[in-house]
Amino acid sequence: MADQTVLVTGGTGYVAGWCVVELLRRGYAVRTTIRTPDRERAVRDAVSSAADPGDRLSFAVADLTSDGGWDAAVDGVDFVLHVASPLGEGGRDAGELIAPARDGALRVLRAATSAGVRRVVMTSAANTASPSSYGEDGVTDETLWTDLDDPTLIPYRRAKTAAERAAWDFMATYDGPTTLTTILPGAVFGPVLGAGHLGTTRIVARMLGGGMRGVPRIAFEIVDVRDVADIHIRAMTSPEAAGERFLATGEFLWMREMALALRSGLGSAADGAPTRELPDFAVRLAARFFDRSLRSVVPGLGRRNRHSTEKARRLLGWQARPAAETVVDCGRSLIAANAVT
Repeated sequence: MADQTVLVTGGTGYVAGWCVVELLRRGYAVRTTIRTPDRERAVRDAVSSAADPGDRLSFAVADLTSDGGWDAAVDGVDFVLHVASPLGEGGRDAGELIAPARDGALRVLRAATSAGVRRVVMTSAANTASPSSYGEDGVTDETLWTDLDDPTLIPYRRAKTAAERAAWDFMATYDGPTTLTTILPGAVFGPVLGAGHLGTTRIVARMLGGGMRGVPRIAFEIVDVRDVADIHIRAMTSPEAAGERFLATGEFLWMREMALALRSGLGSAADGAPTRELPDFAVRLAARFFDRSLRSVVPGLGRRNRHSTEKARRLLGWQARPAAETVVDCGRSLIAANAVT
């Protein structure tokens, strides 16, 4: 595939880094965006820890908040994996996340369609295809859209939904050769490429750090970052993926079960992983008065809703690996990277 070039946006990110790695392993030439030139060395070092980039990795300077650089970034590329996006943080305002997520997606799409790339694969999130309350029983699929008018949506969820909606609205008015596919991952864990590429694995780092008195009654549909990279590439090359959304979630694990998996797989290195579940009222109280970062957790307390990945299995032949394996690999790599906090 050395004659095909793929642009991956946000090369400093956790998922984007693994997309670059997997593309290089499969023989593609890869260009990835960074916000400033001084980030190139860190990205190259991180990627080199898992794949030999040789002369097939290049960089383009572009930022989701600015028009500059995007035409040059897509020049001569065959495919775009638009992975870059603001990461959800409980204390941030929705407006701070929506603008770069939505406007950034549109900048990428405008540049890609103008350049006539074959396909853009955009990273969305499973919570853009979810009922308003995660406490509702049932299994949902890609046909459901999260209600943007729901005032209870946390900022990250609102931003991801608005960005994906904007992308599909843009493509509905576009008449040309470029196609769009969106990938909706669950909670992404797995090995890290270094201490600077932690992403959502900070949750596991905190669990291993021993500073948590207990874990909230929260469950995740855990998907391995390597499997997320894989489904992006499958969606990039599959004719059947054009114009489709694909959920990419994995097994449903409570945080207590994650802690037990860490203890079982890592032995004494995971002695600090808490297995005591905190009462829901205590988490709500802490989120209201003591720790704003917990506010994004509260809507998921006692979660029961899950997602179906039947479409990804049927059309792309994709399936996530066991969640316990992902959690243990994540913990092991965090320890190796001295990233346990």
